[in-house]
Amino acid sequence: MPCPICGSQTQALGELRGAYFKTDFRFRRCPECRFTFVENPSTDFARIYDEKYYRGEGADASLDYLNELEHPEESVRVYEWRGVLKAVNALRPLNAETQWLDFGCGNGGVVRYARDHSPCRACGFEEGWIADQARGKGIPILQRGDLAGQAGQFDVVTAIEVLEHVTDPVACLKEIRALLKPGGLQFFTTGNARPFRENFFKWGYVLPEIHISYFEPETLERALKAAGFRSAYPRSNPGINDIIRFKILKKFGWRKHALSEKLLPWPLLSRLAAWRFKIGVHPIAWAV
Repeated sequence: MPCPICGSQTQALGELRGAYFKTDFRFRRCPECRFTFVENPSTDFARIYDEKYYRGEGADASLDYLNELEHPEESVRVYEWRGVLKAVNALRPLNAETQWLDFGCGNGGVVRYARDHSPCRACGFEEGWIADQARGKGIPILQRGDLAGQAGQFDVVTAIEVLEHVTDPVACLKEIRALLKPGGLQFFTTGNARPFRENFFKWGYVLPEIHISYFEPETLERALKAAGFRSAYPRSNPGINDIIRFKILKKFGWRKHALSEKLLPWPLLSRLAAWRFKIGVHPIAWAV
């Protein structure tokens, strides 16, 4: 079976039974670009990304999207939103003319935070059940039919924890590239499979019902080049500590702000997590 990214022949990696759908999912890995993917993914997306999913009752029980939408000031995800804004602003300073699209925006949290804390013009794109709920809160979220008229309109496109959900990463990246102006920034986050190359199935990020594509930094370089991007590795990411802070809290089931979590030594914890799990080492991308 050829690799969807580089075309090389892939190898069977093993099987894992999904905890939600109770299906045996087959995994393959490319020995050339190290792309790992689910060979037989679930593609009933309406069923996967339904109301239960966004309430944390679906394939990922750690999610809290609906409560985050209703009470954003209480949610620990504010750290992720803040980190993404810091990272983007450091790479491409935002002003009143900046057009920013958050692709696969979920409940629109990044969009709302960016609009409230920067001068840019931000909007989102989402197809899951939560999109209508977010629009009801006044968050501007485009529908699929709107994208055709937005080609070449955006200075920034973010994709926060999106690429692991798609069956064809290169096609998804090409769609994002078409939305960007030449020289536009594409900033994304996704898990780094490199530290788990030898013990992949022990990685907590492996949720085969929803996470069907897994990347190492070199994998993403290949995919980005194929989609019309130039990869880059910035020396620093001012927002990475906040992004990691949210990941740690989510991992341990912390959903709301509390004095106890605020007293933790986050600069040290974030650095340790970044070193151990190689978080923040994926490239960013510029449209060419």
